[in-house]
Amino acid sequence: MADYFTHFSCLLDVGTPENAARALDLYNTLSEEGASEEPPSEGFLLSIQPEHGGSQLWMRDDVTGDPERLIHFVKQCAAKFGLTGRWGFQYANTCSRPRLDGFGGGAHVLDLATGETVDWIYTDGWLDQTIAGAGGPL
Repeated sequence: MADYFTHFSCLLDVGTPENAARALDLYNTLSEEGASEEPPSEGFLLSIQPEHGGSQLWMRDDVTGDPERLIHFVKQCAAKFGLTGRWGFQYANTCSRPRLDGFGGGAHVLDLATGETVDWIYTDGWLDQTIAGAGGPL
């Protein structure tokens, strides 16, 4: 049997070390909500890394992660801390065994001031559609 994984690693600058500490509280609340879902969310790991200045959150998967939960968290941080500009991340979908549909990925870009998606791409199905002549530009 094959296992499927979603991997990502990204930073979010929340402006100050104080905001970073407050973001941990948001993260803990979000993690509790995810654990109570059925099935539980895969979530993601979060830490404040001193080498990134103390104001940047390092978010990444732990074996596998949930890009939607990450996006939700970033939107919460943006609203709470008045963040502006664009932020984005890439992710990879992988599989523990060779499978024709086991690999892909995507990327997502947010406008932090509005919480709106600027653009996104998800490659699942794109290759088959493009080979069949039904696909369009990325």
